[in-house]
Amino acid sequence: MELTPLRELVFLLEEPSAKDLLKGLLPRIISPAWTVRYIVFEGKQALEKRMMVKLSTWLTPGTLFVILRDQDSGNCVEIKDGLAAKCLEAGKGDALVRIACRELESWVVGDLEAFAEEFSCPQASRRKRQRKFQQPDNLGSPVEELRKFVPSYQKRDGARRMGHLLNPESNRSVSFRVFCDGVRRIAR
Repeated sequence: MELTPLRELVFLLEEPSAKDLLKGLLPRIISPAWTVRYIVFEGKQALEKRMMVKLSTWLTPGTLFVILRDQDSGNCVEIKDGLAAKCLEAGKGDALVRIACRELESWVVGDLEAFAEEFSCPQASRRKRQRKFQQPDNLGSPVEELRKFVPSYQKRDGARRMGHLLNPESNRSVSFRVFCDGVRRIAR
């Protein structure tokens, strides 16, 4: 009897809400044959400081890595290049590095239709055509935009509730679509 090789995807994340969102999203975009693990750091500084140790000491052969970090107010290209250089230095140059432009909540703003339904907030759906919501990755503070619709909106609760609803095909967040495409590509 031949053993099937372990297919493991490890996500290095800067915050718990990213894990919450991915737990709902990933089963819809990758095969259930993959074992998914999440390593959640306490902020972007902790991610950048400790990711090389995690990557360089990981012993399971064939493991694929995905690093996801918010852009916040930084330069997206510089952040991505810096993370990719750390992956290369740790011997994992094939790791997928993705940046959530501005912040993870841009991905939620990118699907205001799903947000409106989940949070019983029809005005969000009606406003999805407004210019500022056409490119959610350019919003200064996506979470504040969500709180204008639902003042009690919390990042973790929102991520848990929205992960299984976000549509990779119609989401207006380019960084979300690029993330989904990248994960699908490496998980083929």
